[in-house]
Amino acid sequence: MASTRFNPIIYVRGFAMSQGEIDETTADPFCGFNLGSTVYRANPDRARPPRKYVFESPMVRLASDFGYEDTFREGLDIMDEGWSEPIPGKSVVIYRYYESASTLLGEGPTPEIEDFATGLSDLILRIRDFVCADTGNGITRDDFRCHLVAHSMGGLVCRAFLQNPKLGKIEARRCVDKVFTYATPHNGIDMAGINVPKWLSANDISNFNRERMADYLDVRDLYQKTGRVDWLPESAFPSERFFCMIGTNRADYEVAQGLSRTFSGNGSDGLVKIENASVWGVDEAGRPSLPTAKAFAYRSHSGYFGIVNSEESYQNLVRFLFGDVRVDIWVDIDGIGLPPRVRELRDSGKKVDALYQFEVLASPRGKLWYLTRRMAEEDSVACLRHQDWEAGKKSLHLSSVFLSSRARVDPGRPSLAYGMTLRIRVPDYEVENRIWPDEHYEGGCLFQDSLVLEMVPPMEGDDWQVVYDWQSDNLGRAATSLDGKLLEGGKIELPVGFESRSVPGIAGRLRFIVSRWNAGCGDWQHPDGPVPSAS
Repeated sequence: MASTRFNPIIYVRGFAMSQGEIDETTADPFCGFNLGSTVYRANPDRARPPRKYVFESPMVRLASDFGYEDTFREGLDIMDEGWSEPIPGKSVVIYRYYESASTLLGEGPTPEIEDFATGLSDLILRIRDFVCADTGNGITRDDFRCHLVAHSMGGLVCRAFLQNPKLGKIEARRCVDKVFTYATPHNGIDMAGINVPKWLSANDISNFNRERMADYLDVRDLYQKTGRVDWLPESAFPSERFFCMIGTNRADYEVAQGLSRTFSGNGSDGLVKIENASVWGVDEAGRPSLPTAKAFAYRSHSGYFGIVNSEESYQNLVRFLFGDVRVDIWVDIDGIGLPPRVRELRDSGKKVDALYQFEVLASPRGKLWYLTRRMAEEDSVACLRHQDWEAGKKSLHLSSVFLSSRARVDPGRPSLAYGMTLRIRVPDYEVENRIWPDEHYEGGCLFQDSLVLEMVPPMEGDDWQVVYDWQSDNLGRAATSLDGKLLEGGKIELPVGFESRSVPGIAGRLRFIVSRWNAGCGDWQHPDGPVPSAS
């Protein structure tokens, strides 16, 4: 079977609230996927102006970096009745689902999100037919796979299609290989701490009400048990092949003259709460399985400095779709040392609590941006409550990193490497629900260091070659060999210990779950029938 690794990409745009926004969307051939951004970077000479950093747009970069093409011909879109010619396997197709509600090209009311999901199913099968019509693509109907890339509500359209068997066809769901969402409100939208009401049907805002979402996402039972709708049943789609890109900068979101960011509050991208922007896999028994891949960028929901038109998000996108190595980063906490006086109070029967905040920054070797960025000041940190730790919660999933051989700075160097900074903030200790200020210095860290991890994926029959070092030990040059534990599915577990050696203090280990990606890794079978490998 011919490789179909560079599958067609379907872009599903986000919510358009007003008639003007719907018309603006319809008038844009690429629905915003063609928008880039320009930012400043500092330089060492203050007498010179700052350097520009230009990101051309996801559409342009997919074309220039990977040879993808759009699917507009002679003024026609692939869904138009007059379209008849084959398209290449490397195609970017824009799902223009708002056209029927536009005053430019349509004449009716805005369809329901269920209609959008069903339309996505039809679009996938139409793309399959036109890709397979060109024998030069070397793709059969059984081999055909595609990627879904979605912004905001577009991610809910994708989930409704994948999760709700009433919305679309089984044969279309079988075609989906991976899903990548930018800033999708997977658990709805909250304003001033309140979920948007179901009765607020004006402009279809009710699409983000959890009661309504539970129905079109087909998670009613789970919602009644948990109050959440950010569940991805493994029987519908594997969480391992789903990526959530999460924005953390609300300051640059200008919608409604800044009212949106005001009411969405801290810990959001200006519209979507960080805690609502990812999904969890759930098995047939209703138990949470592994979290989906996720990464964080200091970008707003949309606008000039929005999450879609950012270098950080693009690099996560292409590494997830086409990369070679996947690394899921966990932290395990083995020991926590309380301040002596706080420990004495706890031992005397007083109730002691604290919130430990884990900051993580990770970037590939030689690049000028982060693949993931979780900072306390940006409300994106991973958190562990002291009482939860004492009750047995020892592990946190921090982020996911995908690495790509084709993006290496030195093409002749076989290894893939990235640097990662871990900071664990000194918490506000509480005794009997009151802050304990003695010996507290704001901004201090229980642990802070940077790690370099360098990996050479195994050739046939070989083992992984992995070296690492903390920056404080070896100036950031990876030199210490690291032996891993082989896990099911060809994954390898690599533990790297850390200890603050201080009082108060903390000790534990970073745990990297490393696997080959896009090389037979993660093939899955749909419950309705076999799905051939697309890698």
